[in-house]
Amino acid sequence: MRSEKQVYDTILNFANMDERIRMVTLEGSRTNINIPPDDFQDYDITFFVTDMQSFIKDDNWLDVFGERLILQKPEDMELFQAVEKGFSYLMLFTDDVKIDLTLLPLDFIDEYFTWDRLVKLLLDKDNRVKHPPVPTDIDYHLKKPTARMFDDCCNEFWNTTTYVVKGLCRKEILFAIDHLNDIVRKELLRMISWSVGFEQGFGFSLGKNYKFLKQYVSEDLWKRLISTYNMDSYPHMWEALEQCMVLFREVSGMVARQLDYPYPSYDEKVSGYVSRQKKRYGINGDDK
Repeated sequence: MRSEKQVYDTILNFANMDERIRMVTLEGSRTNINIPPDDFQDYDITFFVTDMQSFIKDDNWLDVFGERLILQKPEDMELFQAVEKGFSYLMLFTDDVKIDLTLLPLDFIDEYFTWDRLVKLLLDKDNRVKHPPVPTDIDYHLKKPTARMFDDCCNEFWNTTTYVVKGLCRKEILFAIDHLNDIVRKELLRMISWSVGFEQGFGFSLGKNYKFLKQYVSEDLWKRLISTYNMDSYPHMWEALEQCMVLFREVSGMVARQLDYPYPSYDEKVSGYVSRQKKRYGINGDDK
């Protein structure tokens, strides 16, 4: 694998030699001093250019960055709709280096610096940026919820729990898994993150997808949370759902007390609904 210096030298040497490229920035985890560096970190690079189309019409210029294992161009795909502005090249190379390179037109510069504060200026040929930003992950810090945010989280968790139950009772396990993973679990993790904030303070980030959560919760809570990812059968799905319900009840109760906010009635009402459906459909935990 190339060293960090070799990768930056390759990127900046190319940018310096190409008159179409006027500015280069680095984003993402490599700008964040709070993220431990490792070999899997992407190089998230943006080129601000004078002529987008001259790059887009031919991919041969990308060869300067190395031998590619795979390339994806999100803005040039039909099945997946790109959400980024500009034009992107997601490149994994045969030496395992990963560069995600985005092209943006020059007139996006001012707007660009409002998108994210984890940005480092690597090259500015025309001295357009008078005060280069200092990268900070403050936008990703835990934020204390308002009473309305707390209620919205509870409402979404308990409301979607009924969809998981519907899928399980109908024997539509993929439907149930999808709602548990994509919505119910998301709100559980959100609530746990708020509880961490109340215990540890809100001045830090738990990382993308809560990847640092384990460092801030008890071993018991972590084990119980991880157990909810076993969803390979109907009995395990019921166990996962009910453990999510128990965890959410415990953690949201603590957050409600911290907010001095009454605990909403969604829990009691939906928990009763779950029990009724299990009884109605004769589900005892052994159903396959």
